Amino acid sequence: MLTEILQTFDDLIVIDKPVNKELEITRYLTRYRDRPVLFTDVDGWRVAGNIWSTRERIASFLRTKKEELIHLMAEAMENPSPYRKTENAPFMKNSTRDFSLLELPIPKYYPKDGGPYFTSAMVIAKDENGFVNMSFHRMMVRDEKTVAIRLVPRHLYAMWKEKAESGEELEVRIVVGNPVHLLLAGATSTAYGISELEIASKISEISFGKPIDVVELGGIPVPVESEFVFEAKITPELVDEGPFVDITGTYDHVRKQPLVVFEKMYHIDKPVFHALLPGGYEHFMLMGLPKEPQIYASVKRVVPKVHGVRLTEGGAMWLHAVVSITKQHDGDGKNAILAAFAGHPSLKHVVVVDEDIDIYDDREVEWAIATRFQADKDLVVIPNARGSSLDPSAMRSLTAKWGIDATKPLDRKEEFEKARL
Repeated sequence: MLTEILQTFDDLIVIDKPVNKELEITRYLTRYRDRPVLFTDVDGWRVAGNIWSTRERIASFLRTKKEELIHLMAEAMENPSPYRKTENAPFMKNSTRDFSLLELPIPKYYPKDGGPYFTSAMVIAKDENGFVNMSFHRMMVRDEKTVAIRLVPRHLYAMWKEKAESGEELEVRIVVGNPVHLLLAGATSTAYGISELEIASKISEISFGKPIDVVELGGIPVPVESEFVFEAKITPELVDEGPFVDITGTYDHVRKQPLVVFEKMYHIDKPVFHALLPGGYEHFMLMGLPKEPQIYASVKRVVPKVHGVRLTEGGAMWLHAVVSITKQHDGDGKNAILAAFAGHPSLKHVVVVDEDIDIYDDREVEWAIATRFQADKDLVVIPNARGSSLDPSAMRSLTAKWGIDATKPLDRKEEFEKARL
């Protein structure tokens, strides 16, 4: 549970005084951007944020190194494994239909937000064929029992749309407060039919030697490692959702989105509500890390030796990347650029470097650009490509993508070597 996880962090910040859930939580999470913060009193509840705000902390929890996270994620995405069913979970100790979302510690993060927002919540749904989907969705609180949910056209959207076209509601379970192996799995983009719960189970097997456990609530599996669980229904009704600050730190606009009705709440004893700061480092990590294996796999198809991929914090771990390769042929750098864009279509800017450059050190990457790149022959520009809807500079999601080949020419490699002892 989150309490036990937080106690293992030696850089934990504890705010041991009452904190207002409207804007004040944001001030602390922004001040301590890369440190976990525990609030002991937010309307009488405990709240934590920035829990998974660094690669090092995530890697340490998963018993690996930050450089190996990409391979751990790739293995889990390519070879998901079954989860175990059990009869009981700690959150089942406390259940009620007599609750109000307005009395929960759900933050309003920024002044122009449309309301308080669930940001760390994952939605679990099951289709008629038994496929279980688990995915992140922001949800704007409207009143005591309803929220507006942002559904992009992916798996949960497809499941909801099929029901909505028949005038039916989609039964779901909403979970808040989960360990990082579940969160990373929930942020993956998989083919329809591959359950994110099974990806989480594989990560757990690799890291801890055991699959995840779930209990079934009304036939829908729910991870036992959840602090809060809600039974809910996504209705065919559309309501306004937004404005809301997304990963780039800019406001997303108001849309018509489905209305969700909450029916029952479960929680563990002394739960911790996970407040995921929009546009914060934790948001970057959970959204970006699952995309790095996709870029890695795409580049590896055209360049055999790929040493690493990093979506950078400066690019909100969504729009900018660095890829490390060993060239075997001139032109490999440009092929790697094109493959990176194919692996993550939202990518806008990629730098390809040699294996001697530390991709986690921005100064080394900039040094490679400064000494190994010439714009007239090493720059790749792709105009009017489909980009990210989260990029405020894109026009109707069309963007100019550009790649920098900052690798050494094979016939003059020694001239570009950095002097070392």
